[in-house]
Amino acid sequence: MSQSSAGPVAGSPGATQLPPLKPGPHTRRLGLVALVATFGGLLFGYDTGVINGALLPMSEELGLNAQSEGTVTSTLLIGAALGAVSIGRLSDGWGRRKTILLLAVLFFAGTLACVFAPGLAILLVGRFVLGLAVGGASTVVPVFLAELAPYEIRGSLSGRNELMIVIGQLAAFIVNAILGNALGHLDGVWRIMLAVCAIPAVFLFFGMLRMPESPRWLISKGRYDEALEVLRTIRSQDRAEAEMGEVERVSELEAKEHETGISSVLKNKWLLRILLVGVALAVFQQLTGINSVMYYGQIILRDAGFGADAALIANIAPGVIAVVGGFIALWMMERINRRTTIITGYVLVTIFHLLIGLSAAFFPEGSAARPYVILVLVVCFVGSMQTFLNVATWVLLSEIFPLHMRAVGMGITVFCLWMANAALSWVFPSLIASIGINGSFFSFAAVNAVAALVMWKFLPETRGRTLEAVEEDVTTGAIFTVNKK
Repeated sequence: MSQSSAGPVAGSPGATQLPPLKPGPHTRRLGLVALVATFGGLLFGYDTGVINGALLPMSEELGLNAQSEGTVTSTLLIGAALGAVSIGRLSDGWGRRKTILLLAVLFFAGTLACVFAPGLAILLVGRFVLGLAVGGASTVVPVFLAELAPYEIRGSLSGRNELMIVIGQLAAFIVNAILGNALGHLDGVWRIMLAVCAIPAVFLFFGMLRMPESPRWLISKGRYDEALEVLRTIRSQDRAEAEMGEVERVSELEAKEHETGISSVLKNKWLLRILLVGVALAVFQQLTGINSVMYYGQIILRDAGFGADAALIANIAPGVIAVVGGFIALWMMERINRRTTIITGYVLVTIFHLLIGLSAAFFPEGSAARPYVILVLVVCFVGSMQTFLNVATWVLLSEIFPLHMRAVGMGITVFCLWMANAALSWVFPSLIASIGINGSFFSFAAVNAVAALVMWKFLPETRGRTLEAVEEDVTTGAIFTVNKK
């Protein structure tokens, strides 16, 4: 499906002509709210990326083997899966803002547990608590941003969270490289790497104390006066009132026609179908292997032929290209259809998976060119992921679900995302050890060729449409029947 219009699709249910966006103090206020909320994404990125450099010194101090290394990494991801379901659902009843405040507390508490862990058991508890926070952030922050954003810039505003995730990962890689090379002789250097995460957690907590609640969540609870008051701080006066009327109309209609929760999804074939689309988006994004590179990049580069310290430094390159790709992706969000972006991304990552596998097979171990060729191809793979897939995936997940099932839909899809991430992260060290770089990336190529076909067949388009227009078309099935180009 391809829509090239900049506004809601003419003639579609719920398509409303809203007053145009106007610059003013409300624009700066919206930008500030987005910046503070995306500190959750920054924490998400740092906590998932820091293990890349902390794992080897951690293993040496605590005596970890390949299996326990996978356990340390995947414990956070299992916690994230549970956090996505439980904390995402909590935000539906408790509010987006209060839930993000809770996430800041969990980030801080989990960091302290990891930093002061006397052994593996407490370390795993800390990693699990951090996982709860990461999973909650991956569910609640994108929804919060999507519900605050005007439809004209929803993709670029929501996509800022993914940009902050990769900035957090890059920050982790840089901190790891500096500390690993300067203080690598110290037994507890990995604790210092982990401790840095406490700083943005404090900023997130105190920043969110001054931020508003989601107006769409307020409307869903019948708190119309409060919702309008919030909208007037992030929209012009006429736009706030017009948007308030549209959101209120659709919210009341959906409340009358639909139950809330998973039961409403299972009883409606269109809601079930959009949930399955969301699960496919989430799981296939993880099966690209992007997080295997982000978590185990140092191990991959050492296997390619770099020394330990050189691998830490070289590992910064994928982090840099991820941030560059994130900026390009934000620019693309309001200019190129989501479907086109996603399908292009899966085609590109399939090609780079094949090239990484072929280069690992073609260049023998010990070859001077081998580590640099693989590094360049890994950078190209990460750049393709970040430019075409990561931002677009999270934006789509925050857009495609109707309000009455948004928390449930995000919770289930992100739970599946984190479980796929956890499973792949747990087996990846053993996979590299058993079939090498070439076999691992050939496997990724096969999976992502399938992903490209699935997205071409089933993925709907949401660009240039209000959340309310998307919601009405999802609940009637119209969003699946428009011809795809």
